[in-house]
Amino acid sequence: MTGTDIIIAGGGVAGLGLALALKRAHGDGVTAAAHDPAFARDSRGDRRAFAIAAGARRMLEVLGVWERLAPGAQPLTAMEITDSRLDEPVRPLFLSFEGEVAPGEPFAHMVESGPLTAALKDAAEAAGVMLSATPVASFKAGPAFTEVAFAGGETARARLLVAADGATSRLREQAGIPFYGWAYGQSAITGTILHERDHGGRAVEHFLPAGPFALLPLAPDPVKGHRSSIVWTERTAEARRLLARDADTLAAMIERRFGLTLGAVTLAGPLNAYPLSLGLARRFTGERLALMGDAAHVIHPIAGQGLNLGLKDAAALAEAVIDQLRLGLDPGGPDALAAYQRARRFDTAQMAATTDILNRLFSNDIGPLRLIRDIGLGLVDRLPRLKDYFIGQAAGAGQAMPRLMRGEAL
Repeated sequence: MTGTDIIIAGGGVAGLGLALALKRAHGDGVTAAAHDPAFARDSRGDRRAFAIAAGARRMLEVLGVWERLAPGAQPLTAMEITDSRLDEPVRPLFLSFEGEVAPGEPFAHMVESGPLTAALKDAAEAAGVMLSATPVASFKAGPAFTEVAFAGGETARARLLVAADGATSRLREQAGIPFYGWAYGQSAITGTILHERDHGGRAVEHFLPAGPFALLPLAPDPVKGHRSSIVWTERTAEARRLLARDADTLAAMIERRFGLTLGAVTLAGPLNAYPLSLGLARRFTGERLALMGDAAHVIHPIAGQGLNLGLKDAAALAEAVIDQLRLGLDPGGPDALAAYQRARRFDTAQMAATTDILNRLFSNDIGPLRLIRDIGLGLVDRLPRLKDYFIGQAAGAGQAMPRLMRGEAL
């Protein structure tokens, strides 16, 4: 039976970010291993795109991977919000945000999943993180260590096991940690579109009765030209019906929802649909166990915060673990886990509640409710300090953030 300080079940962005943060901060003083079947596949062609908030970008800078990502990252220069029905000829702009949290620092960048995961994986491996495609199958926690069993039959001892194995986490279930939530009956249709005109870094979110339709700018493709990512929310049954349509019909439907501001639209590739739900673990820790990313929380993409919450988890857990290691204390003991729980549980619950309320408020066509929300958007648009507050919250770059999110090394 081998021994490792930290074993991470899951090799997504959050899991790799945690492993890399630990090695960057403590070098050979900590051993870390990440286990994920996805390591056996080449993820560089993954064209999904994420909004990386300013705080998450600062973390990636400290971890030494942003320099590799920056050439393909698209800064968000502005965010515009409208509220309308699909058949309305005019879509008035109710709220707009400028794109900087500080001079020269955009509040977010759009980054594609494939390059992001590849950059983190390469950096983690170079830093000495052990990467394995063999998944964690089960564990048994004890007072001094956790005995971890892998799918191949091997076992290892860890001082801390991190469950970053997704929304249907088997490790969370084995630990007996309740997971509360519900399905929205909506699905997010995602993909990349090509368009004739330059987007200028401007993101747009149309609130339509079925749910939000977001158009998010991407860096141009040297061959195909101007591109954007879409997140198109529809009722789940309708989303399945839409995906059966041909590419030209889907492009025409996207044009109808967005308009021809960017010229003619074509699909850069197939669209995919993902069911939307809300879920929150009753607690984020167990005996020598920490939940992270989707294993701890699943939220609606209406605010584009899902990936950023996972990176914030990684930053907070790395900080708690490193603080214990530098004092010669137990990185998987009650003090480290309590510090992580304090840092993340309330903040995540608050974000989950906010996105749930926003989705329920805007994904309908109730006349009086539309009037109230449009007045509210208009008021926010006329209050610069309130707008700055919302931008700061979305950027995740405040003083209450983990040190990595503030751009500080651990």
